[in-house]
Amino acid sequence: MRALATGLLAVALVAASPALARDLGGAYRVSGTNLDGTSYSGLATVTVISDTTCVIEWETGSSAQGICMRHGDVFAAAYELDGYFGLVVYDILADGTLRGTWTVTGEDGAGRETLTPIR
Repeated sequence: MRALATGLLAVALVAASPALARDLGGAYRVSGTNLDGTSYSGLATVTVISDTTCVIEWETGSSAQGICMRHGDVFAAAYELDGYFGLVVYDILADGTLRGTWTVTGEDGAGRETLTPIR
């Protein structure tokens, strides 16, 4: 009985482990909506640093770079663009697409952004 309980505990711990950032490494197509409602597009690259952290770079007419991390089904990034700091929080969809909302210091409202994996 003790061996069964120990085995069940081990399975539960593995199942409860947070998903790893490395699962999201690679290139993405970007499509988004700015705070003023205009749209933008481009490319993003996620480069894994560790099991939980990564670097993300966007090329959407201007360049931005940030640090990112995954926690379960959520992927978040803090970034700097033209001297302003921003934050984006994405939901991770079953197909690996990242659908998010972002904001930047000094601005009201939030933009929308989708990162679609390039396979």
